[in-house]
Amino acid sequence: MRRRRPIEPVCPASADVLTLGRHAGLDAVGIAPASPMLRARLALVERKAAGLHAGMSFTYKNPERSTDPGRAVAGAAAVVVGARRYQLESTPRLSDRESGRESGCESEDLLAPMAAIARYAWIDHYAPLRDSLKLVSTSLREHGWRTVVLADDNSIVDREIAWLAGIGWFGKNANLLLPGAGSWFVLGCVVTNAPLTVNDTPMADGCGGCRRCLDGCPTGAIVAPGVVDGHRCLAWLLQKPGIFPAEYRRALGDRIYGCDDCQEVCPPNVRFGRTRESVARIVDRLNVLDLLTLDDEGLLDLVGRWYIHDRQPRWVRRNALVVLGNSGNGHDPRTVAVMSRYLADADPMLRAHATWTARRLGRDDLLPIDDDDPIVRAEREAVVSR
Repeated sequence: MRRRRPIEPVCPASADVLTLGRHAGLDAVGIAPASPMLRARLALVERKAAGLHAGMSFTYKNPERSTDPGRAVAGAAAVVVGARRYQLESTPRLSDRESGRESGCESEDLLAPMAAIARYAWIDHYAPLRDSLKLVSTSLREHGWRTVVLADDNSIVDREIAWLAGIGWFGKNANLLLPGAGSWFVLGCVVTNAPLTVNDTPMADGCGGCRRCLDGCPTGAIVAPGVVDGHRCLAWLLQKPGIFPAEYRRALGDRIYGCDDCQEVCPPNVRFGRTRESVARIVDRLNVLDLLTLDDEGLLDLVGRWYIHDRQPRWVRRNALVVLGNSGNGHDPRTVAVMSRYLADADPMLRAHATWTARRLGRDDLLPIDDDDPIVRAEREAVVSR
């Protein structure tokens, strides 16, 4: 019996791939070359050497891999890049109590302190992005080409590949800005060996002399245009393990995950970035006292989509204690009960943050007199402004 000859791959027109991406739900689509991104690799190496990464892994962990699409697909020739707008405002919105019931985190007091969540984490924005990219990937595979979908993945520097695809420019806050749309987008791509026509002219800077993101950063983390010092970036400090730096606790305010400040003040976002499309269920804030009373399983059920170091709920509780110190009422009985619980916690890291919280709220009288752990003792001896 004669064996069939393999079907020769047929390369679709690049314009058809871009059209398919838009029809699949992507707000912007471009095609970048799959060659190593040497500019991004140099930046990662230099900034890591300077300590600006502040211990974060992500694409810093292996710059050779994260800047080379060929590591994902052998013989990679092109990268189809997609951007999908993420929700800014939802109509209708859930009330605080409804949000609590939906999440299993019901509040007893609607005036209890609420913790803010960055917009990109209100819902899972990456799931629909991946669905759109998979449609592009499937089409290329049906034409006989190899593909790999990457979204929210350490294997590729997504903003650099999107810039090379020509869909936006780098803002001074290091985010990618899309013309007439701003930076409220999640990014992903399809790496393929299909010889698509690629963009050869990355987009020119569109920020001009504007520096509102630099001036608007609450900790001065944007140390130069396009350069962020991870040691000061609240979004990273909320994810980083260890003691939350005392010098940035007041600046944290009510944030528990992420920080939107540099995007909130960006003129393209102010002008073009607001959307009103409806989402049935979002969680944009959490009741701090409710969160601090959940067990490990309940807490991870509530916020498990977030990046949490080693999947340990203690880091979320640490952040919540700082938020409580910034926005709680030291004379509220439930707040006092929560502080007292964490002042006696088995984890010295949590006791230390609870110590700061109690002192910040003027409740030094709650502090136990017999805790000699060094990090707890340091919090007792530090100067705390109220």
